[in-house]
Amino acid sequence: MNQLPERDLPPGRHHLLKEHLMTEIRRETGTPARVRTTWLRPALAAAAVATAAAVTLVVLPASSGGGASGRQTDEAATALLENIALAAEHAGVPSGIRDDQFVYIKSRDAYATPRAGGPAELGPVHDREIWLSVDGRHRGLLEEDRPGNEHVTLEPTSPGSRRAADYRALSKLPTDPDEMRDWLYEISAGEVDTERPDKDYAAFVLLGDLIRESLMPPKVSAALYRAAAGIPGVTLVRHVEDSTGREGVAVTRGSGDGSDQLIFDPKTYAFLGERQLDAKGQVTGVSAVLERTVVDKAGERP
Repeated sequence: MNQLPERDLPPGRHHLLKEHLMTEIRRETGTPARVRTTWLRPALAAAAVATAAAVTLVVLPASSGGGASGRQTDEAATALLENIALAAEHAGVPSGIRDDQFVYIKSRDAYATPRAGGPAELGPVHDREIWLSVDGRHRGLLEEDRPGNEHVTLEPTSPGSRRAADYRALSKLPTDPDEMRDWLYEISAGEVDTERPDKDYAAFVLLGDLIRESLMPPKVSAALYRAAAGIPGVTLVRHVEDSTGREGVAVTRGSGDGSDQLIFDPKTYAFLGERQLDAKGQVTGVSAVLERTVVDKAGERP
């Protein structure tokens, strides 16, 4: 059985290295390794759908010069993020979650890998399952339909780590949007340097890392989405498909070498998945979260 080092919260990742980095676990060094993380629980989204009628939603502004790309104004992105926050606020999580249980997430992913003497090539869409310790103190598990990642043990988080992404640690994050935004910038600061000076993009990348493979209380996730509305340069793109072909609406933020698109259901505002584009607009990564719940043991499926 392969083993990966301790799991910490990633402050970011590079587009073309995603296929390799997503299978590693965070380290306590200054350059933590990356594992994909996620939020809004499609398997638990029934609660959000059931309460959608009771939630006062913000009307999205009409397109303002969006052009062929379907890109919208910052105002539209802010309105979308508020709707997502409202849905997250009213979504439920399983009651009585125990420290010895595991958050189970199933997804379908494809990411580009570099090719010798040529551009990176998008690999085939494959299944990925991960079991994450609720309290971060128990060994988790990664099962991925990719050579070398068929059965990988995830080591526990170091006690007291500020980068921990287990349910108990995420439950302690701020529920105030301004405080959450400050936290995003503080934690993602490690990814900002002379080669990648865009601190706003680093904060947005951290947002995406947080919502991919994790579970957190509704108030915390709502604060996270409202904090995202305070990141400069975040815009909205319509008609974006995840890896299974589900069409959604995305919030996106770019940098000099590409952009990240976080895709949500346009009606329920549940998180569907993501797309990543390079500087030329070519897709370098795509994913879809299919199921998210809590189970008793690593390796147990719902």
